[in-house]
Amino acid sequence: MASSSLACSWTSKQNKRFEEALARFDKDTPDRWHNVARAVGGKSADEVRRHYEILVKDIMQIENDQVPIPNYRALARGYAHELRKEKSKGSRNSVLTPLARIEHAKVAHSAHLRTLIRVPCGF
Repeated sequence: MASSSLACSWTSKQNKRFEEALARFDKDTPDRWHNVARAVGGKSADEVRRHYEILVKDIMQIENDQVPIPNYRALARGYAHELRKEKSKGSRNSVLTPLARIEHAKVAHSAHLRTLIRVPCGF
């Protein structure tokens, strides 16, 4: 998705603040992007507006089936292989996360963000 290259300059804390600010300052709020930028911290009004536009584009691509559905069986096999490898090394504190769970979280997150930005269905 387009946001992957630009989102890396945003911390998880800034993204959380961004989401909260979008919920607080709707499209009819005067100086919306300045208010969102102030709430996020460390970003300009232009940066938060661009971040929003990328988010809307990503959501539209997901909604229009332009993002391929992950092959969960292949991901699960790969995860199982990595898990076996970690166990064979004797690692007791493996921090592996199944990719399928991450992809599920992205889709759920985009649905949550969709409610914040109020993109019309089928748009």
